[in-house]
Amino acid sequence: MVLRFAQLKTPEGERRLVAIDNSRRARRVEVADTLYELAQVAIRVDATLSEAAQARPLGETQDFDAALAEGRVLPPIDHPDPAHLLMTGTGLTHLGSAESRDQMHKAALAHQAGADEPLTDSRRMFLMGVAGGKPPAGEVGVQPEWFYKGDGSQLVGPGQPLVSPAFAEDGGEEPEIAGVYIVGPDGTPYRLGYCLANEFSDHVVERGNYLWLAHSKLRNAALGPELLTGRLPEEIHGASRIIRDGKVAWEQPFLSGEGNMSHALANLEHHHFKYDLFRRPGDLHVHFFGAATLSFASGFQTQEGDVFEIEAPPFHYPARNTLVRAPATVTTIKSL
Repeated sequence: MVLRFAQLKTPEGERRLVAIDNSRRARRVEVADTLYELAQVAIRVDATLSEAAQARPLGETQDFDAALAEGRVLPPIDHPDPAHLLMTGTGLTHLGSAESRDQMHKAALAHQAGADEPLTDSRRMFLMGVAGGKPPAGEVGVQPEWFYKGDGSQLVGPGQPLVSPAFAEDGGEEPEIAGVYIVGPDGTPYRLGYCLANEFSDHVVERGNYLWLAHSKLRNAALGPELLTGRLPEEIHGASRIIRDGKVAWEQPFLSGEGNMSHALANLEHHHFKYDLFRRPGDLHVHFFGAATLSFASGFQTQEGDVFEIEAPPFHYPARNTLVRAPATVTTIKSL
């Protein structure tokens, strides 16, 4: 049985960690009230998350659908100190990802006809991944594009708004799978599982200049309600849609899973955790594995109030969030 884990609050405000089975039955985990606590227990007793969760019989059934409808479901992972949850990602990792990114950045190059047409940096990096992103066992493959999104304060849970800064030029969805990790007491990274995700970005800023990619990524990011344990399927077929005024305004299928990627997940993990900085005991990491489908690439312009909805088996529940624009603020720098 593949267990999924989710976090919620009771109507009285108490935290609960629940295990969700294949039939969508959600039961309370008795050994811990948060996924972070359960992960620490699993490391301590050298067990999987599922084994640690079932060391004591699972408790009473929770009405998870009601909790979702009432806005009581939390992100599937969080840290008591949000500064110790790092959100990062890799791009140009999917076989369908290069075309939209290439078109976004091609305008910055002098256009030449025929075979002499220059390659954008996006296309070059994608081709590097195709050639060396899935190395033989025991070897290290080519490193992917990498970016930083923020800490745990930027993490958005089910039904919560994705807030676009007042200075943003765009707020667009990126349907992805994210890996969730905890760093053990000895510095060993442990993968907890996978979440459906919306790696929300500013594509207009990115299109303006590829060197602005870092700016475009410093935004909220959303996770779906559940963390999936075990092995991620090779083939994931999902759908990404935008709902406006109660109607589907844009929709497109997307593919993920290693079978549709130019990089192996193990290669992406290696190139993230090779840095000592990312092996600090107790830290959590949410790492986005890349997207192949964007509404922006098809010419769709999002607007405040749009609802992003991303779904894909084997995840039971979609990632659903509303686009909101933050009010303008003025930051004054003071000298001491």
